[in-house]
Amino acid sequence: MDDQATRDLGATAAEPAILQAAEPDGAPRIAVLDILRGIAILGILFMNINDMGGSLWASFGDFRHIGWTQADQVAWWLREVIANGTARCMLELLFGAGMVILTDRAALSAGKRVVMKRYYLRNLLLFGFGVVHVFILLWPGDILHTYAIAAMIAFLFRRMRPRWLITIGLIAAVAQFAGGGYFGYYQALQERSQVAAINEARAAGRPVTADDRKVLAKIATGDAKRAKSKADSRARIVAEDKARTGNFATWAAMQWSVTVYLETHGFELLFVWEAASVMLIGAALYKLGILQGARSRGFYLRMTLIAYAVAIPLRIVGAIEQTRFDDAPKTMWATVEVAREAMTLGHVGAVCLLLGTGFGATLLRPFIAAGRTALSIYILQTIICLWILFPPFGLALYGTLGWTGLMATALAIDITLLLLANAYVRRFDIAPVEWAWRSLVEGRALPWRKATPPPFSGELRPA
Repeated sequence: MDDQATRDLGATAAEPAILQAAEPDGAPRIAVLDILRGIAILGILFMNINDMGGSLWASFGDFRHIGWTQADQVAWWLREVIANGTARCMLELLFGAGMVILTDRAALSAGKRVVMKRYYLRNLLLFGFGVVHVFILLWPGDILHTYAIAAMIAFLFRRMRPRWLITIGLIAAVAQFAGGGYFGYYQALQERSQVAAINEARAAGRPVTADDRKVLAKIATGDAKRAKSKADSRARIVAEDKARTGNFATWAAMQWSVTVYLETHGFELLFVWEAASVMLIGAALYKLGILQGARSRGFYLRMTLIAYAVAIPLRIVGAIEQTRFDDAPKTMWATVEVAREAMTLGHVGAVCLLLGTGFGATLLRPFIAAGRTALSIYILQTIICLWILFPPFGLALYGTLGWTGLMATALAIDITLLLLANAYVRRFDIAPVEWAWRSLVEGRALPWRKATPPPFSGELRPA
């Protein structure tokens, strides 16, 4: 980062309060990490709002059900190629960075057992917040409980050198590449070629052999399972639409049933595996000075160009494959995680490049406040969408907006939350949900109001 960016983002006694913040133990926060966290937590609404304002099962199945006008297709393509999964991935990277920061800081004044106990307490409490988010606020897509479990696993590897953290972290992406590539793509392609070969032989007059019948029977069984899965998916979409436009009881029952389905079909294990592996990569990138913007502009330029060169073609191919709406094998089954992580690293590099300029630092400065209030923003997103805009009571807008309307709504909500976050941090040291969480960790009620709040000028950027 250049001198201008350092002046814009560094915290000194003479700077406005919006640029100054500290953890409960008095340690300063890192503005670059807050910016990344703010971007990620606001960005995650673009990933969640289609499951809040439209059928969650349609997002997993036939996403045309949400809306498929020309405008909707443009919105879906932009979301799919540029953003899908990247906000979640960025938060996972930042969790890894936070693990290093928190444990290193605690280690300065406490022993290993105390550090571990405190870190696990912090994440057990976060898990509890996630459970409330799932079962009380009725959001099946909660990430808090998943990240809490993943963070406790990642903690065991925190002392490793960056190269080993990256190696272990990449195992998940490589494992998905190998597993998805074989079972999802190669095996399906092989089955198709076997059927074609048998049909050609039959057309040439060769009788069907016992081995041929076994192959055809196996393939027929697989086709029947896929057909049943499609039928079940369509039935779930219809049932969800009915339940979520009914009354509170039908809506709540549907949300709980989605959670039960995800938990009983192994999805939680996959989510934890993904999150823990990316957290290890995040810990390594922090130790290498990458996430906090400590490397050269040349480094971030190369990082951004290489990451996007990998991610963008894979994302475009994946989007094309999805919009064929057929049963043909898809390469994205193997490449989706590689593309997601590469796209996220490209975004991180682009942000750090922007922060290396005076204009970029000014443009991104408002996201510091969003990063400092991220947990509260995340919960507010759920309350606004699930409890005001899209429930069967309130505005009852469920199913009325296509992809374009949902993305526009997410943008409007995020702008409002960004304004609120910046106004809030001028007067308060800690956001409400963060205050509750950290007070429980500290075992005391933390102060949250600034002693002498500065006057609010109405501008995002302090004078």
